[in-house]
Amino acid sequence: MSASRLKVGLYAFLVAAVFVLASYRLFRRADSAVPSKDQVLIGTMSQVLAQGHYQPEKVDDAFSRRVFDLYLKHLDVRKQFLLAPDVEQLRRYQTDIDEQVKRGSHEFLDLSTRIMAERTKEVQLLYRELLAKPFEFTADESFQSDYEKAAFPADKAAQRELWRKLLKYETLSRVAEMMEAQEKARTAKASAATAAPGPSLPTTRRPLQIPAPANAAAPTTAEPVRTPAQMEAEARKRVLKSYDEQFEDFKDEDANERLTNYANTIANTYDPHTEYFAPKAKEDFDYEMTGRFEGIGATLREKEGLIYIEEIIPGSASARQGDLKKGDALLRVAQGAAEPVSIEGWHTSKAVPLIKGKKGSEVRLTVKKPDGSTKIISIIRDVVVVDEKYAQSSVITDKGQKIGYLRLPGFYADFNDNGGRSSSDDVKKELAKLNAEDVKGVVLDLRFNGGGSLTDAVSMAGLFMESGPMVQVRDSQGRTQVLTDNDPRVQYSGPLVVLVNKYSASASEILAAAVQDYRRGVIMGSTSTYGKGTVQRIFDLDEALPSELNSIKPIGSLKLTTQKFYRVNGGSTQFKGVVSDIVVPNLDSYLDQGEKESDYPLKWDEIQPARYRAWDAAPALDKLRANSKARVAANPSFRVMDEMVKTMRKRKDETTVPLKLTAYRAEQAEANAVSARYEAAQKSATALAFSPLATDVRALGGDTVRMNRAARFTRNLKKDVTISEAVAVIQDEINR
Repeated sequence: MSASRLKVGLYAFLVAAVFVLASYRLFRRADSAVPSKDQVLIGTMSQVLAQGHYQPEKVDDAFSRRVFDLYLKHLDVRKQFLLAPDVEQLRRYQTDIDEQVKRGSHEFLDLSTRIMAERTKEVQLLYRELLAKPFEFTADESFQSDYEKAAFPADKAAQRELWRKLLKYETLSRVAEMMEAQEKARTAKASAATAAPGPSLPTTRRPLQIPAPANAAAPTTAEPVRTPAQMEAEARKRVLKSYDEQFEDFKDEDANERLTNYANTIANTYDPHTEYFAPKAKEDFDYEMTGRFEGIGATLREKEGLIYIEEIIPGSASARQGDLKKGDALLRVAQGAAEPVSIEGWHTSKAVPLIKGKKGSEVRLTVKKPDGSTKIISIIRDVVVVDEKYAQSSVITDKGQKIGYLRLPGFYADFNDNGGRSSSDDVKKELAKLNAEDVKGVVLDLRFNGGGSLTDAVSMAGLFMESGPMVQVRDSQGRTQVLTDNDPRVQYSGPLVVLVNKYSASASEILAAAVQDYRRGVIMGSTSTYGKGTVQRIFDLDEALPSELNSIKPIGSLKLTTQKFYRVNGGSTQFKGVVSDIVVPNLDSYLDQGEKESDYPLKWDEIQPARYRAWDAAPALDKLRANSKARVAANPSFRVMDEMVKTMRKRKDETTVPLKLTAYRAEQAEANAVSARYEAAQKSATALAFSPLATDVRALGGDTVRMNRAARFTRNLKKDVTISEAVAVIQDEINR
């Protein structure tokens, strides 16, 4: 997602010229021979990073150690292949990678490739041997699921034990899922028999069973009862199939892919948002699983051997279904009631075709929730309703007062000036409609808003306050540009609450920071926002090459961090994010999410504040905070949420999982029970009274289908306790 609409202009032209000249000098050889593509790629990328990155790193031993550590992490993220002696063998290059980069060689990459190829062959024989025999699940042993806490196995015996436990754990989890599904089917059948008319029958005592969680997959047809031994055999068969498919992918990986991964690792050591894209990867950049807007409506990211949900697209089938969340890890995918396919260890590009599909078809996703519990989520693929990707508003009636609710999923803009929509223009129109409703306050919802157009963020801040500086942007040369809203008109001047969470990032943080610095409203939600305060631009590396090297093009692109955001008070939004004025319990609060949790993030700093004047009618934050704290403490939904957060945090810290079936199922039942209590508390919460805007009703001309579609975005918000608390804060502000 682009962070800015600013033009690079003369600066970019001069930088590009430096790149071309540097590349020509770097690759010109006395024998006039054309250098290899590997040498050109690493050398050119190093020049671009040195000349164009916001905070260029010195290519020295410290740089070499960073590349070594990060590449080792990417190479064997689960520490399943390399042995400790292998790591020590590679470590001899720990302080030599900088020299290899300078001379355009990659001995470290070559050695790691040879070692991994050898270990992969050995491990394939190992897992097939281990999966040929049944596992028993009665012994009191455990498996370390946090790979960062684990060490590389000391020798092949230790590696064998690691794989034995890993395969046993994966088999165990599938057996537990089968048991839950079978028990649920049995319970459903018993309930149907009880409900059916007919003569009364004497009851019989049945053995005590662990109740099946509500999220277990419901079979669509009657299935024969399977014994635990049959389930174990079937589970091992599925695990074997999954690993065979993964290892086929390993065989298909070629030298270009390995070079791409290595180049991307070098880029990532500058900051998490600087990335290398091979020519094909550039085409897939920001690829959405929705394809041509048909599918489940989510985007993916790979991290540490798993595929995670990166974003739920507003208006999509996933958004309407409601169970799939950002941060969920995808374990398995099934087409309807068909056998699920494990996608652990897969690349996103391979998983996407399984997940996307035609409108009306069903996909069942087995996901691992951040609290460690697993859930099977059934989604009927559909067409994404594009309108729900834009700003939308509604009216909440509370205590006889009308409160406006305005949701902004992203800061969108027409970057090519083709007459497309702008988020700031849309928000301006929504505020005008809310003013016509005579609302007494506005809740602006920026939760899960990952950012977008910087220009729109500046203009949008100006809708709530008079003209003035809204954000500062600084480049690598230390030059600071103050971006100002020059329109003195205020579109809305009443009480304002801005909702944020840990996934509010970039432009969302700019808007929230401006509202907070001007004391224009109340920032409410998670402890802080994400903390992404940087701007990236994409450079075509081919443009940096002289014509003498045309024969090796294309070599790809580089997404490069070139600027940094600063608040008008001088502090950066980078790393720390925006700290909420009022913090409320949030299910994401236990997660280590945000810029500070990434590898090698740019740090927080501050510059000279801009000159600005705070809002005259500033909110009474101390009183609002105290009142909110008392309400939250007395709210049953928030109390259960707080209990759930504490349980999640405890489970997150306890990363060893039992390999004893009864203990494993008991842990899963406990996690599902806490989740069920939270869902029950949510259902019992008082529903908010949302209603469509009169202007929208008139525009739709009584078309009930279109009216229902327009109101659909509030359907899952009626019992959102955070919005309820935001409304209460506005009521306090109205009545002060």
